Amino acid sequence: MATDDAPRRVSDVVHERLRGDILDGRLAAGDPVPSERVLAEELGVNRHAVREALKRLQQAGLVRISQGGATRVLDWRESGGVELLLDLIRGGGAAPPREVIGAVLELRALIGVDATRRFVARADRASRERLADQVERTLAAIEDPDAPDGVVVSEYEQLWRLLVAGAENVAYRLLLNSLIVAVDAYPDLAVALVPRDAPRMRELAAAVRHADGETAAGLVAAQLEGDARAIG
Repeated sequence: MATDDAPRRVSDVVHERLRGDILDGRLAAGDPVPSERVLAEELGVNRHAVREALKRLQQAGLVRISQGGATRVLDWRESGGVELLLDLIRGGGAAPPREVIGAVLELRALIGVDATRRFVARADRASRERLADQVERTLAAIEDPDAPDGVVVSEYEQLWRLLVAGAENVAYRLLLNSLIVAVDAYPDLAVALVPRDAPRMRELAAAVRHADGETAAGLVAAQLEGDARAIG
């Protein structure tokens, strides 16, 4: 088993190194990627591992492999997909890049507001009650001075999982998963994004219970768009 896993681990190391160089700008759009032979020698790996890593980078829209020519870096803003968001926000620094955080929080606001409208329009009464109850559990955790930050963040994330699941949009659910993983990489940011406006939270619970989608969406917009302005 260890022998089977070894090539994958080596390829991962090469992939992460090159991906980091591209996303950090050390390899810019249009630059040639060092040859397989050079990379293998520099990183102390075999050429098969390098080849596999380059294929993964091409699939992610980070490079273009030319048979018989140089492999060149692409502009990931033009050729990459949403899966790169997680890589960008978890870039390895002490804090996420501010430009990326701002973009992610704007995306979070857009998804959150629309998902709220869809949830209220599509959810049955029992589902609305479950979400309203979760809003109140989240608020209770926020107001409990002894509640650990991890518990507060977990309750807030569960609120969003219920809401987005009830919106019945699989793309939103997958994006939410990525956003949660990305934000959780920075605990201080995750805590900062938890709302502290108790009256607004109680209004949200009431709006959900009464199937008032526009009021609920407006309350969510005020919170999430405020986060994007303040933190992004």
